[in-house]
Amino acid sequence: MVRQVNPAELAALLSSDTPAPLLLDVREPWELDICRLEGAAHIPMRHIPDALAELDPQRPVVVICHHGIRSQQVALYLEHQGFGQVLNLRGGIDAWAHDIDRDMATY
Repeated sequence: MVRQVNPAELAALLSSDTPAPLLLDVREPWELDICRLEGAAHIPMRHIPDALAELDPQRPVVVICHHGIRSQQVALYLEHQGFGQVLNLRGGIDAWAHDIDRDMATY
């Protein structure tokens, strides 16, 4: 089962001294036009299988989508592909906007 991280836990992780995980946003381009986390890599969900070679299976990855459903599926897929440190952002970018960045646009 993929580990879940809530927005507060992710914010703490990003502000800690530990090396930052890869933030992997799997939403569609039009969704990123509305809001995004700074520094997140963008690979739409449907392109993940073709982009596996671009990702480091040894690096921690936090998968992000709108509400945490698509990212959960991608996180499970990555685990099955041998990625050892995968987290899903519970509640997605929407929860991040409500809990952490209240100025972030929502949809």
